[in-house]
Amino acid sequence: MVEIFSITGGALGGALLSYLGVKFYANSKKDILVEQSKAKAKVIEHEAEKLLQDAKIKAKEIELEQKQHYESELQKLRDEHEKRMEELQDKDANLNALFKDELKNITLEKAELKALKEEMQEREKELETTQKLYEQKIAQADELIEKSAGMTQSEAQEVILNRAEEKARGEIAHIVRKYEIEAKNQAKRKANFIIAQATTRYAGEFASERLMNTVTLPSDDIKGRIIGREGRNIKALETLLGVDVIIDDTPNVIILSSFNLYRRAIATRVVEDLVADGRIQPARIEEIYDRVSREFEDRLLEEGENIVFDLGISDLHPELIKLVGKLKFRASYGQNALGHSLEVAHLASIIAAECGGDEKLAKRAGLLHDIGKALTHDFEGSHVDLGAEICKRYKENEVVINAIYAHHGHEEPNSVESAAVCTADVLSAARPGARREVLEAFLKRVTAIEEIATSQKGVKQAYAINAGREVRVIANAQLINDDEAVLLAKEIAKEIEEKVQYPGDIKVNVIRELRAVNYAK
Repeated sequence: MVEIFSITGGALGGALLSYLGVKFYANSKKDILVEQSKAKAKVIEHEAEKLLQDAKIKAKEIELEQKQHYESELQKLRDEHEKRMEELQDKDANLNALFKDELKNITLEKAELKALKEEMQEREKELETTQKLYEQKIAQADELIEKSAGMTQSEAQEVILNRAEEKARGEIAHIVRKYEIEAKNQAKRKANFIIAQATTRYAGEFASERLMNTVTLPSDDIKGRIIGREGRNIKALETLLGVDVIIDDTPNVIILSSFNLYRRAIATRVVEDLVADGRIQPARIEEIYDRVSREFEDRLLEEGENIVFDLGISDLHPELIKLVGKLKFRASYGQNALGHSLEVAHLASIIAAECGGDEKLAKRAGLLHDIGKALTHDFEGSHVDLGAEICKRYKENEVVINAIYAHHGHEEPNSVESAAVCTADVLSAARPGARREVLEAFLKRVTAIEEIATSQKGVKQAYAINAGREVRVIANAQLINDDEAVLLAKEIAKEIEEKVQYPGDIKVNVIRELRAVNYAK
C-alpha cells in the first residue's frame, strides 16, 4: 500500500514539474513572438510611409507633366487662332478690293451704255431724215415720169402687166396643150396597166354588206311578248343592246339591225336565249345580256387562241390574242377584218419566204398589222396609232411595229418582212370584190354620230340605229333633268349638222331614266 502511494506521489510530482516547465517555456515563447510582431509592424509601417512618399512624388510629376502639356496645347491653339484671324483679314481685304474693282467696271460700263444709247438715238434721227429725203426723191421721180409719159403710176403698171400677159399668153397656151397631150397619154397607159394588173389578181369572196341579223321564232305569238306591255320589253332590248329591233309582218322572224358586228352578234344571242327561256321582261333581259357579254369575252380569247395555234405563232400576249378574236366582229369597207388579217398573214409569209426573209415573223406581222381596228370603237385615234401603241406596250418585235406603220405609209418598210406585209395588204384589199366603199362610208358616218353624242356632258351611252337615221342617247338622270334633255337633243342635232354629211334627216332621241334599287332582308 505504501508502495502504491509512493508510486502515485512520484507520478504526480513528475507531472507537476512537467506542467511548470511547459508553462515557463510557453511564457518565454510568447514574449519572443510579441517582440517579433512589433518589429514586423514597424517594418511594414516604414515601408508604407515610403510608398506614400513615392506616390506623392509621382503625383506631383504627373501634375507637372499635364500642366506643361496643357500650356503647350493652349499655345498651339492661340497660334492657330492668330493665323486664321490673319487669313480672314487678308480675305476681307481682297474682297473689298474686288468689290471696288467690280463697282468701277460697272460704272464704266454704265457710262459706255449711256454713250451708245445717245449715239443710237442720233443715228435713228439721221436715218429718219434720210428716209424722208429718199421718199421725197422718189415722189419727185414719179412726178417726172408721169409728166413725161402722160399717165399716172397705176396706169403705167396696168399697161406693163397687160403687155406681159399678152406676150406670155401664147407661151402658156403652148405649154398647157403640150402637158394636156402628155397627161392623156400617161393616163391611158396607167389605166391599161391597172386593168391588166387587176385581171391577174385573185378574185375571192365578195364583200357582204349585211347590216342585219334575223332570229327565227317558234311562233308569231312570241312577237307580242318581245314587244311587251306598252312596248317596255322592246325598248329595254334596244336601249341595252344598242340595236334596232324590227318586227314586221314576216312570219316567225324578227330582224336585228346595227352597223356594229360585235354588238349585233351579242344582241342575236340574247334574243335567241330569251326566246328559248320564255321569260321576256326587262330584268331578265339585263340578266341574260350580262351573261352573254361575259361569254362573248371568253369566246374572243378562245377564237384568238385557235387562230394563233393554227398559224403556228407563239409567245403572243393574251390581250393581243383576245384582240385577234375581236377582229372577227370588225369590218373595213365591207371586208371582214379577221379574214383580211389571215389573208395578209398567209400572203406575207409566202412573199417573205420567196425573198429570203423570216417566214414566221412576216406571218406574225401580217396577223397584227390591223390589230388597232379592234380598238377603234372604244378609243380615239387611227387604227395605225392604236395598233402600234398596243404592240409596243406588249413588247412586240420592231418589225411588227414597223409593218403596222408602213402598210399605211406612216413609215418606210425597213425589212423584207415589213415590205411583204405591205404588198400582201395591197393584194388582199385591192382584189375585185374584196371591199365595198359604200359600207365603209356608212360605218364611218354612224360611228361619227355616236361619237358626237357620247362626247356631250352627262351622256352614258349612244347608239345609232335604224340604218343611221336615228341616234338613241342614254343620259345620266342624276346629271340631266327633263329641260336639259331637250337642250341636249338640240345641241347634238346641231353638232351632227355641222360635222356629218348624210342624206335625209337624223332623229336624236334623248332618254333619261332614274332607277331606285333596294333589298328587303
